[in-house]
Amino acid sequence: TERKVAEKQSETLANDLSKVIDTANAPIFGIDTQGLVNEWNQKAAEITGFGKEEVMGRDLVQEFISAEFKSSVQRVLNNALLGHNTANFEFPLYTKGGRAVEVLLNATPRIDSN
Repeated sequence: TERKVAEKQSETLANDLSKVIDTANAPIFGIDTQGLVNEWNQKAAEITGFGKEEVMGRDLVQEFISAEFKSSVQRVLNNALLGHNTANFEFPLYTKGGRAVEVLLNATPRIDSN
């Protein structure tokens, strides 16, 4: 039926977009409305040393951002959750080895169509 074809096309598109995000040549991470990590691509894992399974469900700001940047990063992420974009916000993200890596953040809200 037409509905099944449309559902299959939607599923294929979603899978393709997930692959693009996961294999992008830039770190991509996402948080839910509670600030917990719900997306972490391969480049984010490569740069930080934290695998996806290690960061999923953890508080991004509290666990991976240095004290002096917690407030400003939280503000940028809160603004994104309210629907406001932020471009080119630079801050250090901590690696598994404790080293700070400078990250250029473009915070964009992800709109749930449901």
